[in-house]
Amino acid sequence: MATPLDAPDFEVAILGTGFAGLCMAIKLRETGERRFVLLERATDVGGTWRDNTYPGAACDVPSHLYSLSFAPNAEWSRTYPTQPELLRYLRSLAADNGLLPHIRFEHRLEKAEWDGEKRWWRLTTTGGVVTARKVVSGTGGLSEPKNPDIPGIETFRGTMFHSSRWRHDVDLAGKRVAVIGTGASSIQFVPEIAPVVAHLDVYQRTPNWIIPRRDRTYSETTKTLFRTIPALREAHRKSIYWTHEARVVGIVLHPALMKGFQRLAERHLKAQVPAGDLRRKVLPDYTIGCKRVLISNAWYPALQRPNVTLITDGIAKIEGNTIVSTDGTRREVDVLILGTGFYATENPISSSIRGRDGLLLSEAWKDGEEAYLGTLVKDFPNFFFIVGPNTGLGHSSMIYMIEAQVAYIQSLFRHMVAASATTLEVSPVVQDAYNHELQKKLKGSIWATGCKSWYQHRSGKITVLWPDFTFKFLERTQAFQASDYLLDHRHRQAA
Repeated sequence: MATPLDAPDFEVAILGTGFAGLCMAIKLRETGERRFVLLERATDVGGTWRDNTYPGAACDVPSHLYSLSFAPNAEWSRTYPTQPELLRYLRSLAADNGLLPHIRFEHRLEKAEWDGEKRWWRLTTTGGVVTARKVVSGTGGLSEPKNPDIPGIETFRGTMFHSSRWRHDVDLAGKRVAVIGTGASSIQFVPEIAPVVAHLDVYQRTPNWIIPRRDRTYSETTKTLFRTIPALREAHRKSIYWTHEARVVGIVLHPALMKGFQRLAERHLKAQVPAGDLRRKVLPDYTIGCKRVLISNAWYPALQRPNVTLITDGIAKIEGNTIVSTDGTRREVDVLILGTGFYATENPISSSIRGRDGLLLSEAWKDGEEAYLGTLVKDFPNFFFIVGPNTGLGHSSMIYMIEAQVAYIQSLFRHMVAASATTLEVSPVVQDAYNHELQKKLKGSIWATGCKSWYQHRSGKITVLWPDFTFKFLERTQAFQASDYLLDHRHRQAA
């Protein structure tokens, strides 16, 4: 159907083709909506699971929970899905649901501007300009790699790359390699590259609590049963869900209970690392759960290899191909790998989005990101976030949250249609009250017990995590109150 001259190019523009973007697009098609586009900066779908191809890349949430409830996969090979498996799953979602014709690849967003007169968004991308009545951002909170602020790093004379932009063309065999960071990515790729390199220096700022990785392969018999008896597969998924959901009791409701969980990590450490200097270096001084809990059976053994050195002194500067520690020690390396995470609380994309009266999202969020139900931001009409502020989890699968938000956004779309409204946005009073409630609850959580983590904005405000059971989030998104929203009832332009 041709687009009228006085209407935007699309009814909905979706940013990103990871789990969030694809889920939103699938649900739009189910409602009969065809005037939508997915804008993707890369040449393939997949988001996080397309970009993170480092050795050993895998998810730390079980496969059968880390997949869309309406698109189950009986063929998962093991408890925890690997990056190649997840990418295949996402590619199949796009192809099997007829999404590929809706995707514009190599369309990186440069700026998004709200046109208050026309009541739509103008999106400038590397592939051209697109206009859309509504925008759904599915770019996620961990999409932009963050490099460390180290004097002289830009002058490094060797090969340097971030773990999320892995250089597979670089042969690490026989090289002197340094890794900065000991987070979720590093504990996966360090054990993979340690046997290959000549020497590996691992720079640790803060140790993490690590628990055993209870991973196993699914037998062909099990996969056949999951395939032929859907109720069995669904029961397996539910058992995983409720096991993970129980952790909220300690994380949010009664943080003191985390001491019991911590004993599991302590036993894991003592079983794998002999008493001595290394054990002291990797033993955290904060209660488990304050920072992200990691799972690995291979991290501690990798650090004990004769060609691996764990360095806990800070980095003063980099000179040429030499890393200089704060104690003055100089270590030459050929390859520098940055396992330093992402912009989780100050995503650069916020500097590209202008709402009402030209307000930059980064300015609206200068004191810390916030939204209503992680989805709507006051003064940014018709802009919807998936995996927005305070929707992250420290205990379960983000796919559950994504599906809840997609369903919520669909209910908002229906509300607009029923009211013949051109625009929708959250009431400022409602957003402020909601975030006051959130922050009050977060102050009593395990995440507020004193450690510094990527969950926190530089102001100290916890802007990443949802402080409750995931089913409570679902209930909040389903409890629709029309009075929470501001609508523009001007005559809707032809569509």
